[in-house]
Amino acid sequence: MPNQTKRSHTLTAHLLLIAVTLVWGATFPLVKSALLDVSPLLFNLLRMTLAFLILAALNGRSLRGLSRKDLRFGAVAGLFLGLGYQFQTAGLARTSASKSAFITGLVVVFVPLLGMIPRVRAAGAVKPGLYTFIGAFAAFAGLVLLTTPPGSGAALLVGLGLGEWLTLACAVAFAAHLLTLAHAATNVSARRLGTLQIGFAAFVLLITLPLGGHPAFHLTSRAVLALAVTAILATAAAFTIQSWAQQHLPASHTALIFTLEPVFAWLTSLIFLHEHLGARALCGAALILAGILAAEFGPTLRQSRVS
Repeated sequence: MPNQTKRSHTLTAHLLLIAVTLVWGATFPLVKSALLDVSPLLFNLLRMTLAFLILAALNGRSLRGLSRKDLRFGAVAGLFLGLGYQFQTAGLARTSASKSAFITGLVVVFVPLLGMIPRVRAAGAVKPGLYTFIGAFAAFAGLVLLTTPPGSGAALLVGLGLGEWLTLACAVAFAAHLLTLAHAATNVSARRLGTLQIGFAAFVLLITLPLGGHPAFHLTSRAVLALAVTAILATAAAFTIQSWAQQHLPASHTALIFTLEPVFAWLTSLIFLHEHLGARALCGAALILAGILAAEFGPTLRQSRVS
């Protein structure tokens, strides 16, 4: 019976994370449109504050008697989450939704690369090997094709615009956030962790708000819709679900599911924003996905061959 319950929780965790990834992918074009009415960093602050108020109201009882460990994990997770969203949204205002999504997808490559550091690697995770570096190289090549015009390949990262650089920094921050959750999920309840990390993230967004210049907000239906969807579904619900799911899944499985996010984002951007990727950009996107899959499946294949 315990094994059956474990399998049931594992299946539920996979399905819920796929649903979360679908929501996150769909928010790229939604947020891109809202940024015409709201400055990027102010949008993040409003989104995260609203999500925290919702979670605090729902999970008030579970926040009683917080320990120092709870606060420490919540603060670290919130720091990386807040930085990730600041970089991502600021970058999204300066690049296309589909490019932003594929670059954000590099989080799956950065997870095993950061895992090279023993103290960072989650318990039970496979030490990065050859497949990880092959995947990282393929993803890097794809990034150059996706974000630079023809003839600029020799310039490599010099050809990246500010939007792409900011989004790349977001991928690193989100990778650190995912690894933090991998360590915290077995030590802090999902309700506490989900609420605390959103609260601390809102604080990070508040103190970094001046970095985005003078905040602007125009009350429009698309801005309100974007705030409601991102705060309730893509933040409050999504990160509570992720905090629970990572109690039943290793970080590598979670990261692999997240490879679907740029695909969902590209499809919704194509449908709603009519963003088309050229042949060069499509090849770059395909290389990024191939690199992501190599970085994730490679260590698993290597471990199975050894055993």
